[in-house]
Amino acid sequence: MNKKLNTLDASMLVMGSMIGSGIFLVSSEVARSVGSPIYWIGTWLLTAFLTITGAYAYGKLSSVFPKTGGQYIYLKESYNSLIGFLFGWTTFLVIQTGTIAAVAVAFARYAGFIFPGILNDKPLVGDYITTQQILAATLIALLTYINSRGVQFASLVQNIFTITKIGAIIILIIIGLYVGVQNDWIHFEGFFAEPFTVDTTNNTIHSIGGWELASLFGVAMIGPLFSSSAWNNVTFASADFEDPKKTIAKGLVYGSALVCLLYLLTNMAYLSILPLQGELDGINSYARGIMFATQDRLGAAALETVLGGIGALVMAVFIMISTFGCNNGIILAGGRLFQAMANDRLFFKKAAETNDKDVPVYSLGIQGIWAILLCFSGSYGALLDFTVFAILIFYFLTVASVFKTRIMQNELPLLQKVLFSGYLVLLVGIAGNLLWVKTLSSSIGLGIVLLGIPFYFVMKKTQSN
Repeated sequence: MNKKLNTLDASMLVMGSMIGSGIFLVSSEVARSVGSPIYWIGTWLLTAFLTITGAYAYGKLSSVFPKTGGQYIYLKESYNSLIGFLFGWTTFLVIQTGTIAAVAVAFARYAGFIFPGILNDKPLVGDYITTQQILAATLIALLTYINSRGVQFASLVQNIFTITKIGAIIILIIIGLYVGVQNDWIHFEGFFAEPFTVDTTNNTIHSIGGWELASLFGVAMIGPLFSSSAWNNVTFASADFEDPKKTIAKGLVYGSALVCLLYLLTNMAYLSILPLQGELDGINSYARGIMFATQDRLGAAALETVLGGIGALVMAVFIMISTFGCNNGIILAGGRLFQAMANDRLFFKKAAETNDKDVPVYSLGIQGIWAILLCFSGSYGALLDFTVFAILIFYFLTVASVFKTRIMQNELPLLQKVLFSGYLVLLVGIAGNLLWVKTLSSSIGLGIVLLGIPFYFVMKKTQSN
């Protein structure tokens, strides 16, 4: 492929893929889990450490393997083709395509907020197919087509929407911090309050500490971690960048660090506008607070508190812009991953072919079709929950590979060894906690990965002929 994109494009792809709808939604669930501002913001701080450290490790690997396929290549070369396939299998089955479907449906739901009479969740055929699902599928088809027209055009779309949504988040941050100054930061007075958790089954609260606090803190990190995911997607398209050995590494670190900073500031803005603890049946957004924002739409609650009814409408537009740009980046990158697998005869042969613009159009098409089917299945949300544990496994394996002198050609400096060792220990702790607390979903996630083993041998046999 022609190398056409630069460090700015790489950073924009990282940021655009990371910022979707999560930052506007997940903080309410985190607040209900840990109930104290210091621990609430602590989940985002720890997520920032894990994200930036992981991006730094992937950047080191990208300098060794500047090839299309990114993380798939890292795992294949560091371990074996089976491990690489299992990553690609899980990514295709649920991680990449499930995320595309979920983000597209989020776009359609917020479009429905603006046009409720046309776009809603009322079934058109029996109990199935809604106008929101149709819009979500149309969005995926449109973005797949845009990406088929060439990486430069797709990157231009990505940059425009990424800049726009970063601007929107900055406006939200400025509004929040302004309100904080005006009310003398009143909601920060209990910043170090004792933690507690909310039992959503009977809407009761109880204090937490010790191992229970550590466990709930780990579970609370699921939302922030997934809001900060997809930064690794840029590695899938490594061969589309100028001097990928440097460009990808810089884009990973710059992009992920800037997004983490924006996320931290956004949460500080939320706390500037709303109290962390509120009332479940509060009469307005302020009374419900961060903890009980209506349907967890915290971004909308914050702007509604400041701007009134127009605030929720503004936030709906923000999220539509955000999800559009997010999906464009994910679709762009995913097609390159499956192309790399096809080149190794571990995916459908057609996926390796490119059009006259050097785009793996068949790979994009296969990805798009499966993502559209997930839109109509209604199961993508559950599938994503199942893969939490699996994703952590692949993060662990990938970052662990930087310790291999066979891969990196020399030993890591002591500071990097400490940094990456700390990352791996934290990852094991989070994964172990998930396996303990969410045994069923974590086990199913592991099962999805292991289910790929027989398919590996089937694909290897059928695609090699």
